[in-house]
Amino acid sequence: MSNAKQTRRVTPGSRETLPDALFVVDDTETIVYANASAQAITGTTPEELRRNSFWRCVPRLVSTPLYQAVQKAKQTREPTEVEYVSPVTNTWLHVSLSPTDEGLALLFQENLEPPHFQDALSRNEQMYRDLLESFSDGVTIVTPDGLVLDINQRPLADAHLRREQVVGTPLTDLPAWSSDPAVQEHLRAAIARAARGETVRFEAKIHPRLDLSLAILMTITAHRDASQQVEYLICAGRDITERKHAEDELRTLVDALPQLVWIARPDGYVTYHNQRLIDYMAMTLEQAEGDGWLASVHPDDRQRVRAAWQTSIQTGVPYEVELRLQDGTSGAYRWFLVRGMPQRNAQGTILHWVGTCTDIDDQKRAEQRIKESEENWRVLAETVPQLVWTTRPDGRVDYCNQRYCDLTQADFEQLRDYRWRQFLHPEDAERALTLRQQSLATGELFENEQRLRDGQTGRYRWFLARALPVRDEAGQIDKWFGTCTDIDDQKRMEEALRESQERVNILMNSSIIGIFLAEEEQIVDVNDTYLRMTGYTREDLQAGNINWMRMTPPKYLARTQQARQELVVQQYGTPYEKEYVCKDGSLLPVVVGVVALRRDPLHTIGFVLDNSARKELEQRKDDFISMASHELRNPLAALKMQIQLVRKRLERQSHHEAATALSRVEGPVKQLERLIGELLDVSKIQAGRLEYLQETVDLDALLHEVADTMQQLSTTHTIVVRGAAPRVLVGDKDRLGQVFTNLLSNAIKYSPGAETVEMDLSASEETVTVRVHDHGLGIPREQRDKIFERFYRVAGPKQKAIPGLGMGLYIVAEIVKHHGGTLTVDSAVGKGSTFTVTLPCKRDA
Repeated sequence: MSNAKQTRRVTPGSRETLPDALFVVDDTETIVYANASAQAITGTTPEELRRNSFWRCVPRLVSTPLYQAVQKAKQTREPTEVEYVSPVTNTWLHVSLSPTDEGLALLFQENLEPPHFQDALSRNEQMYRDLLESFSDGVTIVTPDGLVLDINQRPLADAHLRREQVVGTPLTDLPAWSSDPAVQEHLRAAIARAARGETVRFEAKIHPRLDLSLAILMTITAHRDASQQVEYLICAGRDITERKHAEDELRTLVDALPQLVWIARPDGYVTYHNQRLIDYMAMTLEQAEGDGWLASVHPDDRQRVRAAWQTSIQTGVPYEVELRLQDGTSGAYRWFLVRGMPQRNAQGTILHWVGTCTDIDDQKRAEQRIKESEENWRVLAETVPQLVWTTRPDGRVDYCNQRYCDLTQADFEQLRDYRWRQFLHPEDAERALTLRQQSLATGELFENEQRLRDGQTGRYRWFLARALPVRDEAGQIDKWFGTCTDIDDQKRMEEALRESQERVNILMNSSIIGIFLAEEEQIVDVNDTYLRMTGYTREDLQAGNINWMRMTPPKYLARTQQARQELVVQQYGTPYEKEYVCKDGSLLPVVVGVVALRRDPLHTIGFVLDNSARKELEQRKDDFISMASHELRNPLAALKMQIQLVRKRLERQSHHEAATALSRVEGPVKQLERLIGELLDVSKIQAGRLEYLQETVDLDALLHEVADTMQQLSTTHTIVVRGAAPRVLVGDKDRLGQVFTNLLSNAIKYSPGAETVEMDLSASEETVTVRVHDHGLGIPREQRDKIFERFYRVAGPKQKAIPGLGMGLYIVAEIVKHHGGTLTVDSAVGKGSTFTVTLPCKRDA
């Protein structure tokens, strides 16, 4: 080292006579002394410097190497030196750092290095500076306390600030962050977390200046020294403003896409998970309800997640947490970003929470793969969320970061020189290489959108590739620094939007489904099919003459209002049948399904299907059943009478064998008679003409009579009657007998391998309850509600082998309903079924 660079011994008496700038700072890096020469290098008087933070008062001297040297000297208590170029003045500085009783003495000397050494260091500084400026993101280097050490031009240009106005200032005090106290506090907390070694990512809306607002994605990563202590923080802010605008515009379409969605009560009790989330966790809705979903959260995350959730519930602030959820099928954990928003009424009261889980596993794993490096530009290259690469002046790749290797699943030797081209999409190769050659020839910025192959999946992802030249002092290109930013999600979102628009156009042009858009009750747009179905015209639409409530007949108003309420509560309504009053006054049977695009005011999209053909077919079927039943009833009655007369005549003539053979015919005739009776009952129910008597019924006696009769007919099962129902009802005794005869008959019929059927009776002051239980085949859960529909039978090979037309339970349900009662079923496949009838006790006729 030359004499000029020798560390000078500084004594208190010689401080003021030194020709170089001298600062003495205490352990908090507050200036306690500055000599007169400090004014020349800083432009500030010593009096103005004292008792202020060194980093805030001397922005012209601040740099990352200087900060590292100060921290090292404070830790080791040993003298040290550092050389660097001032980013503000572009002059070389040599700084000697010596521990003192007061703290630390910093002696600054300018222009001390010989030219050849300056040139060598200058290249490294230029490489660092060019890499910093090559990133499309805003990059800021700060101390663990948040003071700005270095910053690239992107955020400075946005804020119309110069570097010396920013360096040494707390990042949280810059206009972009201080204009919003909540955002400022969020950044302050993120810096504190990163200072503890945590990688922090968050989104924020900032205001670099009054006329500019930006949405950014901030990533803060800690850089550690050789002793693994956090030395400084790297803050990378990506502009996601356009993405946010696109998200807002696509919100309605995105809501229709499959997401992991959950809903919770105001107290935090989770009441709903959508099927996609249930499938991922491999839980039932009941298992996931309440706090059950926490069982899928990684044990190391549960306490933190629960605490964050409770904080949001208590304060009403939006919920956001990163956690690991276990895939219930594979057992593997994946990282998710979980967000929850409170839904409030007009008074501000929280009605419920709606949340989503976003898979960020790839992103989290990528963050964990970031490696540290002692060289500042290499640290940035391995830290930023981009593919980073450098080339020689002729374009040969001589470095790429680990993220590049991870994407391609290749080592550096497979990527160096021109070998990286094998991962370029064939359709993009010609354009990319042409632009690259133009940049190499002209020295201009290289920028291109291109696809690179993911070596693991074989799928291509879109990247924005950018490269800047690094020049030597003679202006010759010494190296190219490049980055590739993943824009695959953005490109796919654009493609999804285009495809969605095409699908919407195809749907709107449907010749089968009528489609309408409505604001509250007023229809504002329709497709041609809707107009054709209802008889209205485009002129009627423009005149505001199409209103879906005015098109609804009075008997369907209640169901239509119910559907509207469903839209307000859950954003979609169950499809239902109704009739439309067409323009000419005719009625059109339709099936309607509606989805809410917006709730306040209510904006909906509806899908309408002409139901007239099916309604006409059902009417013809009902007419046929009614006619056939009546036409068969009289001949069957005559046949039954003739059989009985012939059998009695044969018995009087002692032709017992013939009489016995004839008596066997009576069984099938009785079954046919019952079938025709049920068909007639179904026909009458459909027409609303099923007749009922009003008489006093001793239900207990009726139930025992039915049980005795069924026992005589059944040779395979024992009917066990338990309890009593000593109550009197007002109703039709025969119809009530028909109910319990049918239930007992079904219980025997559908339990072929059992020996008993139980009928339990119980009564209260207001009601009588009868339970008919069998030990048979059982009914699948998804078919339980359908068994009371007309002509419906449980689908299954064992059930199909048992004769029947599916009318009995339909008739039973209608009779019980007419008597003011209820009919429910509880069943398990392979274990049997229990039908429960509850009837009110005696009422005024």
